[in-house]
Amino acid sequence: MATVQLQSLTLIRSSALPSATFSPPIAVTGRRNSSALPRFSGLRLRPSAETGFPTRPGSRTAPRGGRIACEARDTAVEVAPITDANWQPLVLESESPVLVEFWAPWCGPCRMIHPIIDELAKEYAGKLKCYKLNTDESPSTATRYGIRSIPTVIFFKNGEKKDTVIGAVPKTTLTSSIEKLL
Repeated sequence: MATVQLQSLTLIRSSALPSATFSPPIAVTGRRNSSALPRFSGLRLRPSAETGFPTRPGSRTAPRGGRIACEARDTAVEVAPITDANWQPLVLESESPVLVEFWAPWCGPCRMIHPIIDELAKEYAGKLKCYKLNTDESPSTATRYGIRSIPTVIFFKNGEKKDTVIGAVPKTTLTSSIEKLL
């Protein structure tokens, strides 16, 4: 008979700093005791269209050619890259307000502000479109808007430049600019 000890870590997300709580180890003796472990409901196995293998009810194994699909797609918002080629339709012709981050891969402060822009994209999904423009790959757009320092965040509404924030600033600074725009 085998004994397995597991230790769980629970992170509680709040508006303040996240806090961590540790629970005592769970002892599972003998065969697997699935009732003692939490179930994950964000992923589901789907059969592949080209293979036609159906999933079997009650089966815990994936059929050959099956795919795992995330059911929580709305939580995975990604800040899309933008270039000189697609600037006009995505930014200037957008019906909703747009946030554009001008950045470069070698820029340290740009890497500091990326997570903040990602959070804002999730918080304002459906209200604000967020893009990032690499100034090394798209220099003509950066020149057109007078970008001399990066990171620079420019807010657009109805194709017009409304506000500019230069440098790695706190999230509250960007949030106040977004609230004025909306």
